[in-house]
Parts: sequence; structure tokens; C-alpha cells
Amino acid sequence: MKGKKEEVKPVEKENFDICGPHHLTSIDWRLAEHRRSVAASMVQGVFVLERDRQEKRTNHDALAPIWWNFFHFQCSHILVDQLDSSIFGIIFQYKPHTKPNGTPPMYVIAFRGTIVRPETRKRDLHLDIKLAINRLTRDSRYQAAFQAIEGIIAQVGPNNVWLTGHSLGAAIALQAGKDLARMGYCIETYLFNPPYISAPIEKLNDPALRNGARIARSVLNAGLSLAINGTKSNNVREQNDPFTILCSWTPYLFLNPKDPICCEYIGYFEHREKMEGWGVGRIERIATKNSIVSLISGALGREVEALHLIPSAFVTKNVVVKEQDLMAAHGLLQWWEPHPYWHSKAYQFN
Repeated sequence: MKGKKEEVKPVEKENFDICGPHHLTSIDWRLAEHRRSVAASMVQGVFVLERDRQEKRTNHDALAPIWWNFFHFQCSHILVDQLDSSIFGIIFQYKPHTKPNGTPPMYVIAFRGTIVRPETRKRDLHLDIKLAINRLTRDSRYQAAFQAIEGIIAQVGPNNVWLTGHSLGAAIALQAGKDLARMGYCIETYLFNPPYISAPIEKLNDPALRNGARIARSVLNAGLSLAINGTKSNNVREQNDPFTILCSWTPYLFLNPKDPICCEYIGYFEHREKMEGWGVGRIERIATKNSIVSLISGALGREVEALHLIPSAFVTKNVVVKEQDLMAAHGLLQWWEPHPYWHSKAYQFN
């Protein structure tokens, strides 16, 4: 009919029936791959719920609920940005219908990444800029997220809560995890494609050039740190060091080497291990705890914490063989797909 608005078809990746993890008909919470898939699906649920809001999909037309209902979670509370009214996070509560295999979390708090759509583009990109200049904690979205997390922890304790997020949402979860760890709460945290705010040296094709660039950066960071802090790096200082305090918190990082937004985490941890093997671990330990921006800011009396600097992590790489564009390499879909291309390793700061 002339003048009738054409029906908007949902993007396939929003539709659980098309691309969801259907193979997980029975969750074993003891299996890392099952926990990873559930955490990624919870984040996808936040993303799709915001798209439901934008497209005015309600009731039976809504695509979001199955992303958490499938795993026996319910939406306990929706986190809404006070500036653009967008949904940026959800607090999920586990409601099992049978006795679960293993121990599921009582609550999962999930945060979506950037949505480049007219309704959310301006606000989300503004958050991305704040993230890039290490000002995320000053934003009302982060403050609302952290307040919600604290409220749940006060109810059920830190051992019954998961944090998870993708991209910008991973940055919010990462910052919250760090802040909580310094308060003595080590929350199980799943971070998908978290942004690393630095030049992506990992994308250099020449291994020798990559190693050289990393060594140069380590020496520069360590030199600046020693020049600025002098001999203050004694045992007392180490015990109270904000970076060292985080050692007992080990988040799960899910990274794609072809994603320039997160791939530098791979080099960050692998290079530190190499430096330890070469017998120059002290230089790397000093460098690991500092970024040039944070050192210079500290010297000028403005404390700026680099979000991406973390001492320990369980790192999982998706080393998929097929060619991927940026959207696929940075996307959530890869993290619940069953395939044999996962390489995982634990890194512990000593």
C-alpha cells in the first residue's frame, strides 16, 4: 500500500533463534566455556533490550528476554543513563527450575558497549572519549553502575555476583572491578574486547619490530617512574601501591588478535612474561604499573589512573583462522560460538 511504512526487520545478530548459543541446552557452571557463553549472552541481552526500546518492540515482539530466559535468569533491574535515557546495563537474577550443575551466580550485572545509532551515538561516543582520557569514573553512567553494584554486594556478598561487559561496557566492568578489589571485594569478572588505551603495537606485522617497540616503551616507562618517584619504591610503598593491591583479583579477558581495540592486552601480558624470562623482570614490573600519561599527570599533581593497567588476568584469545573484518573481530557473537580456536592462559603479577 502506498504510503505504508515498510516493516523494519531486526538485525540477525539480535535474534537469539538465528545466532544465539542454542547448543547450551544444559549449563554446567563448572565449565569455563559455558560460563563464558552465558556471560556474553547476558551482555547481548542488554544490547538487544536497548535496541528493543529504540525500535519500540514490546511484549511478544521484544527480542531481548530470551537472551537471559534461556539460561534461567530474570531481569531484576534495568540501568538507565540519566542523560539520554538509554539502557546501558541490567542486573540479572538467577532463578533455576532444577538443581544446577555447579554453582551459578545469584546475580549477573552486565553492561553493553557503544551503539552507533542516532538515539545513543552522541552519549556513547562521549563516554568513549572520557574512557580514552581516563575520566570514566567522573561520569554519571559509571557512578550509577557502581552504586548499583555496591547495592547488590551489600545484599548477597561479593562471591555471588558476576560483572560482565563488552567494549565500553567492559571498561565500566573493569573499572568497577578494580575499585571493588581495592575495597577488598574480588568479583568474578568477564570482559569481552575491553579497550586498551594505547598504541596497538600488537598489530605490527614484524615480530622484531613489535618486541623492539615494547622494550622501548618498558624502558621509557620504568625510567620515567624512577625519575619521578625516586627511591620511594620501598616495601612499605609496594604494600600500599594501588596496582599491587589488585594482585588477588583476576578477571577473565576475552581478546581477538585482529581487534585493534583490545589486542594490545595480548602483548601487555606476553611481553611481561618474556621480560621475566630474560631476567629483567624488575624493569618490566615497574613499567607494567605505569603509563606515560599517568606518570606525567602524577608529577603535575593530577592523579590519573590508566584503566588498562591490571596485574593479573585469565586471558583467552580467539585465534580464528578465517579472515575477519573489524566488526567481527570486535563483536560479541564470537564468544559463544563453539569452535576449537580458543587459547587460554593465566597471568599472575608477582
